[in-house]
Amino acid sequence: MSIFVKRKTRDAYGGLRQRQPLQQSAEREFKRQFFGLLLVIVTWSLAMGWLLALATNAQSATPSAEIGTVDVVPAQYQLGQELYLENCSTCHIGLPPAVLPSQTWKNLLQDSQHYGAQLQPLVDPPRILVWKYLSTFSRVQLDDEETPYRVNNSRYFKALHPKVKLPRPVQIGSCVSCHPSANDYNFRRLTPEWK
Repeated sequence: MSIFVKRKTRDAYGGLRQRQPLQQSAEREFKRQFFGLLLVIVTWSLAMGWLLALATNAQSATPSAEIGTVDVVPAQYQLGQELYLENCSTCHIGLPPAVLPSQTWKNLLQDSQHYGAQLQPLVDPPRILVWKYLSTFSRVQLDDEETPYRVNNSRYFKALHPKVKLPRPVQIGSCVSCHPSANDYNFRRLTPEWK
């Protein structure tokens, strides 16, 4: 029977009598606890929904300036991106991390021999910041896949360029032919033929 319906019980002589006051106060206490718990759950749900809406709007808000990179970079990775570009795009176009797997980036950060040139390797903490940026925005390498060190050997690079007849050999400098702002790390702007 529902707790909200006042029950009447029969006494020893078959007559109806009201339940004891102690039982009634226990029921009132139960109702109060039930509604209190319900109020807490509703308040918690509203608060979490409001916080989630704030977080979602903050991340999805597109700034008025053009986003040049392929991925929008959250604040915690922006210093790593700046250090990456500062150290890598002085000699060549800085590639978006997504075109090579994480293992390639890891090996490139650890090796002082960089495609035939002797480089001073990055040291911590800048190396850690660059690695966090690259590892977050790069992709996983399959177990049976050979680690690609050239973009034309990367399955991700090929997947990002479907139906594109790539020049032979593919060189980092050839990105500018389709991405005129690649020197500025803007790979979203394309030449008119690709729009």
